[in-house]
Amino acid sequence: MFQIIIKLLAALMLLCGIILIYDARLLTKRYFSFGDQNEASSGLKILGFIITIIGGLIFYFCK
Repeated sequence: MFQIIIKLLAALMLLCGIILIYDARLLTKRYFSFGDQNEASSGLKILGFIITIIGGLIFYFCK
């Protein structure tokens, strides 16, 4: 039961990371209102990439 919960959380982390990668530009326009949105979108893409990698590793190693 515990492994199923961990795999579900890892899948949610993967999903959130992928959403951050692909929708970074839209999210920065919606939630941030400062001038340099390119750096903010790059930061969100890097954060999404890191979250995706962590979620994938958890999903892979949780057996």
